[in-house]
Amino acid sequence: MSDGNDEHQEAAVDGQRNDPRPRRGFWFGLVVAIVKPFMLVFTKPDFTGRENMPRSGGVVFAPNHISHFDPLVLGFYIWECRRIARFLGKASVFKIPVAGRIISSAGQIPVYRESTQAADAFRDAVAAVERGECVGVYPEGTITRDPQLWPMTGKTGAARIALMTGCPVVPIANWGAHQVIESYSGKLRIGLLPRKRIQVRAGKPVDLSAFQGKPITNQLLHEATEVIMRAIADTLGELRAETPPKQLFDLRKSRAADDGEEKA
Repeated sequence: MSDGNDEHQEAAVDGQRNDPRPRRGFWFGLVVAIVKPFMLVFTKPDFTGRENMPRSGGVVFAPNHISHFDPLVLGFYIWECRRIARFLGKASVFKIPVAGRIISSAGQIPVYRESTQAADAFRDAVAAVERGECVGVYPEGTITRDPQLWPMTGKTGAARIALMTGCPVVPIANWGAHQVIESYSGKLRIGLLPRKRIQVRAGKPVDLSAFQGKPITNQLLHEATEVIMRAIADTLGELRAETPPKQLFDLRKSRAADDGEEKA
C-alpha cells in the first residue's frame, strides 16, 4: 500500500519517461549508442530518485566516486533523467586517442590541474550552468580512498559553482560500478556475466540557503562543501542500507600522516 507521496513520486517518474529526450547532437548521440546497450546487456541498472533531478535549468550534480566505470553509469543515469551530463574531468582523459576526441566533442569539460589553465574548467562550468546545462562535479576529485568506499571529504568546486550561479546541487550516490571495474587498479572484473546490479540514486537538492547572499570566502565554501558531502554520504547510506561514518575520510590528512611516518 502506498501513500500520497509515493503516488506523487511515481507519477513524476512516469512523467519523465514520457517527456521527449533532449537534443543530443552527433557526438553525444554516439556515446549514448555505445554506452546504453552495454549497460543493458552487462548490468542491471537500479535507478531511483529521478524525480529529484530538475527537468530544466542549470544544475550541478555531485556524485560519489568509486570506480573508473561510474562516469559511464552516471552519464546513463542522467540521460534517463532526460538531461545531458556535462562532466568536469581530468585533462589527461581528453588526450586518449579516439576516446578523447569523442569525450571532448560530446561537450565534456577538461580540468587542467596545477596549471595556468586550471581556472578554465571552473569558468566553463559556470558558463554551462548559466546556459541551463546539467554539470557533473566529483567533489572528491578522485576515486575514494576510504577502505569501505564511503565518500571522502570534498573539494569546493561544486559549492563555488552553486553559490556563484544560484543553481541547485543534487547529491547522487552510486554503488556497484566497482564490481565492473575495480576501484583502485582500474582492472575490468573477469567475466561481466552474470550481470552486475548497478544502483544510482539522486537525493533532494542540497539546502544551501544558509550560505547564499554572503561573501564567498574559503571558510564559507568549505562549510557548504561539508553539507554537500554529508548529503552524498547519507544518500549512499540509503542505497547500501548502512550508516555512513560521522567523520568522512580525509585524504589530505591521511597523506600528511603517512609522510610524517616516513620522515620519522
